[in-house]
Amino acid sequence: MSVGVLAHLFGKMPYKQLAVEVSTHGFKHVQLALWKAVDDYDFNKAGLLNPGLATDIRETFQKHGVSISVLACYLHLYHKDIVTRRENIDRFKELIRYASLLGAPVVAAEVGKPSWKVSNEDWNILKSTLEELIEEGEKWGVFVGIEPANDHLIDTAASLKHMLEELNSSQIGVVLDPGNLLTAKNFHQQDQVIEEAFHLLGDHIVACHAKDRILLEDNSIQTVPPGKGKMNYALYVKLLEQYKPKCNIIMEAAKPYEMLECKYYIEKVQQAVKD
Repeated sequence: MSVGVLAHLFGKMPYKQLAVEVSTHGFKHVQLALWKAVDDYDFNKAGLLNPGLATDIRETFQKHGVSISVLACYLHLYHKDIVTRRENIDRFKELIRYASLLGAPVVAAEVGKPSWKVSNEDWNILKSTLEELIEEGEKWGVFVGIEPANDHLIDTAASLKHMLEELNSSQIGVVLDPGNLLTAKNFHQQDQVIEEAFHLLGDHIVACHAKDRILLEDNSIQTVPPGKGKMNYALYVKLLEQYKPKCNIIMEAAKPYEMLECKYYIEKVQQAVKD
């Protein structure tokens, strides 16, 4: 298991500077969301990427000992506005086409939070979108990674498992973040939540995230850096090593000055699990 980091936690900057920042903080891989982390160019619409630019980004990171383990696509995949949805799909597909030149085996997303009462139509639209993305992934040999997250249409391990069964494709994978599955209602049953996630999704995991969660006195959930909360990291890491040894884990929620401590925490848990 190698601990990487969300590139945009360092802020938005030129990619040559970003590569230095990631390396200086001791990380060997990143999850890169181009339009959230890079300000050399405007990646907010499809069409800008080309082989020369993609190769230069990859080689710049590699020069500093950093690989791109996941390309992130923070876009709504079943948006009610057809034009917006089409734009989002095209942006996702562009990342898939250039993923190999960027050195990334996975293009990943949460599916989007609904601002309306969801229906079967929303589920079917999302399924259709994912089918199109999977088809593109199959052409280019790239995994489409889906992350279940609270308040999204795919919000639990069970709902993602259901979608995986409907899609029935080996090209779709899971980006697992147990912190995204914890709520005020299930926080005290978190071991069962984590175990269920691995039971249902473990075979499909292509990458993982690492944040921490804490239940406050007002019964709300707060996200904190790894090691600063009450999530059962020992169980998480144990199951990850069992189901997907050497899987990339990408750290979230930490400020740059906290990153080294949080990275050591995850690695310490990993070592304890192995011992």
